[in-house]
Amino acid sequence: MEHPAFTLAALCAFGGTMGFARTGSIPSLVAGVGIGAMYGYSGYLLKKNANYGIELAILASLVLGGAMIPRAIKTRKPLPIAMSVLAITGGAYYIKKYREFN
Repeated sequence: MEHPAFTLAALCAFGGTMGFARTGSIPSLVAGVGIGAMYGYSGYLLKKNANYGIELAILASLVLGGAMIPRAIKTRKPLPIAMSVLAITGGAYYIKKYREFN
């Protein structure tokens, strides 16, 4: 169950780093690495079977979706659309898992 969180962590961190490398956008770097860290820590908690791993993954998906969905609607560029899809997919997956366990 932690594999999607680690995958999303890597994708977010990579995306933020690439956004910074291409445009020099510090907000992209901070947001990508920050959200990636949230997903990474949630994956760690899930792997250790500790409390709040699923909740943190849901929160990271909400933050990512809240940042990318409006941008995807406004710009219609492929990267915001892809990140929005990842946020929705990750959020749906972890909400489903949360409902299964609670």
